[in-house]
Amino acid sequence: MTQTNAHEFTVSELAGSLKRTVEENYGHVRVRGELGRVTIAGSGHIYMDLKDDKAVISSIVWKGVAGRLSFRPEEGLEVIAEGKLTTYPGRSQYQLVITQLEPAGAGALMALLAERKKKLTTEGLFAETHKQSLPFLPEVIGVITSPTGAVIRDILHRLEDRFPRHVLLWPVLVQGDKAAAQITTAINGFHEMSADGDIPRPDLLIIARGGGSVEDLWPFNEEEVVRAAHACSIPLISAIGHETDWSLLDLVADVRAPTPTGAAEMAVPVRADLIASLDESALRLKAGLRRLIEARELALTSAKRGLPKPEELLAAVSQRFDYIASRLGQALIRRVECAEQAVHRAIAGLRPKTLQTGIIQREALVSGLAKRVNPAMERLLAARTERLYATRKILGALSHKSVLGRGFALVRGDSGQLVTRAAGLQSAEHVSLEFIDGKKIAVIGEGAKAVRPAGRKAKAADPEQGDLF
Repeated sequence: MTQTNAHEFTVSELAGSLKRTVEENYGHVRVRGELGRVTIAGSGHIYMDLKDDKAVISSIVWKGVAGRLSFRPEEGLEVIAEGKLTTYPGRSQYQLVITQLEPAGAGALMALLAERKKKLTTEGLFAETHKQSLPFLPEVIGVITSPTGAVIRDILHRLEDRFPRHVLLWPVLVQGDKAAAQITTAINGFHEMSADGDIPRPDLLIIARGGGSVEDLWPFNEEEVVRAAHACSIPLISAIGHETDWSLLDLVADVRAPTPTGAAEMAVPVRADLIASLDESALRLKAGLRRLIEARELALTSAKRGLPKPEELLAAVSQRFDYIASRLGQALIRRVECAEQAVHRAIAGLRPKTLQTGIIQREALVSGLAKRVNPAMERLLAARTERLYATRKILGALSHKSVLGRGFALVRGDSGQLVTRAAGLQSAEHVSLEFIDGKKIAVIGEGAKAVRPAGRKAKAADPEQGDLF
């Protein structure tokens, strides 16, 4: 065996030495590359591959850093990563721990935006069939924007000039890492408000922000914001940036406004214009009614000329009435005469003897039925009485009282249970004896002393009570 002076490492010592060497020399690095595999673990950490055409570096973004990213890492996106290089001794590999991650320029963001737009278009989020019509004159308008910027002042000022409305402001960040989450929460919050709640539910929503770069407007391109706007049941106006700016929120919104001021103009009409339009409509209505009344009067006058005189219309009817009235008296007299003849014929057909015979027969029938009812009731009552006595005898025979009357006694234990066998009794145990004329207390065992249960008063000795068994 060849002797050597080289230091002998354990596996763990060598792995630790390599880790320290790598971290000391690459404690802070800035790397540009393309994202390969991207995996978001259940813990919130993001594992990804950073690669170019010749090499791959395994990378990790811890949960705390991942929550501060301004965009969601996706495969194929070119990025610039900052962090430190370290090793993972458990697998003998090195990895980049990323502390900051950003797209590699606007070109990369636009590529990501195009890919996301294609995906959401395929899902149908931008389809015209999902668009809602804006209310003509909303009572309440919800505004989602920054509470300190010029945007909210421009919207309120424009609404005041055109048609003052009740405005609910949901303050949010409109730029930065946390903006997308706050905007999503605001959209869902307005959507879930109850129509009969303490705070009135808006009839219209405006999401507004001033102009900016692609990076500044990126929160309005986040997928969670777009999906929340698509699911919102309240009509929504998107007013993001200047007229030349656009975002995915503009595509999913029901109406896109070129500017926040333009959104206010779309939200409400001009009150003065409405008043003028109403006045003009009222004048046109009055003129139309006047022309209609004049036309109806002319038509009525023309129709009046063609109508005959009232006396001419009633002449034939009046003549017929007089003719019928003249014949009415004679018709009544003939009707009374016919009725009298019918009564006389009916009286002549009645025979007094026949009537008397019928009455006598009915009385005889009633008397016969009365004589038959009394004996029948007596026989029924006697049968029921006899049946009752028989049942009573059977009950008496089955009762234990009849057995007691033959000299037997009913034995019950101290707790009241029925005793049927001598083996179930203990010496000196108290029992109750039931006779035909009453109950007595006895003690089991010859010559046993009476032991009274706890809580029971002693009773005077009964000279007639003997010893059981």
